[in-house]
Amino acid sequence: SILIILLVRGQLVNTHKLYCRYVKGILDRIFAFLLIILLSWLYIIVAIAVKIDDPSGPIIFSQDRIGKNGKVYKMFKFRSMCVGAEKMAGGVYSDRNDERVTRVGKLLRRTSIDELPQFFNIIKGDMSFIGYRSPLTYHPWRWEEYTETQKKMFDIKPGITGWAQINGRRSIDWQRRIELNLWYRDNVSFMLDMRIVFLTIGKVLSNSDNENIKKI
Repeated sequence: SILIILLVRGQLVNTHKLYCRYVKGILDRIFAFLLIILLSWLYIIVAIAVKIDDPSGPIIFSQDRIGKNGKVYKMFKFRSMCVGAEKMAGGVYSDRNDERVTRVGKLLRRTSIDELPQFFNIIKGDMSFIGYRSPLTYHPWRWEEYTETQKKMFDIKPGITGWAQINGRRSIDWQRRIELNLWYRDNVSFMLDMRIVFLTIGKVLSNSDNENIKKI
């Protein structure tokens, strides 16, 4: 019986590694490509709306984020704030009353449609559908300021959503977010990812936990 348990555990470990190394990335790219095609009409509508609402800036906003193994990449979003917003009062945090957010931007943020360009990040290999939410290069900390334990979070690719997003999203502090991300990193599986996908849909539809807090 002990031998059977060890064999089952070994099989589970091998399946886990296979999914993490190969299957997850392949599925990510396939579904990202299909969704871009299926939602192409929405991309066009949003692009036009962003440009009409604020002609002075670009349609797509790109920002340096920390990705897998600490590598910095450009994360894409539909622009939801006025040009130069990061240099204005308010810094990296934005709430529902932030005057920097454009009229169209408020709708994009409320529905999370501003995240759709990240499907291209997935195709590029910078991101996954499920992972940790990649932080800025300077917030909450610079790369060298993370502890060795915290850096283990970056062993996998960042995601559009993740375990931390369905367990508090923006309403929990960074310490707790990292703890949840580390748990996900140690427990990645296909079934867990499917659970996160469905719970994320519920979070988006209810717009719950979508208010930034300023705690570190």
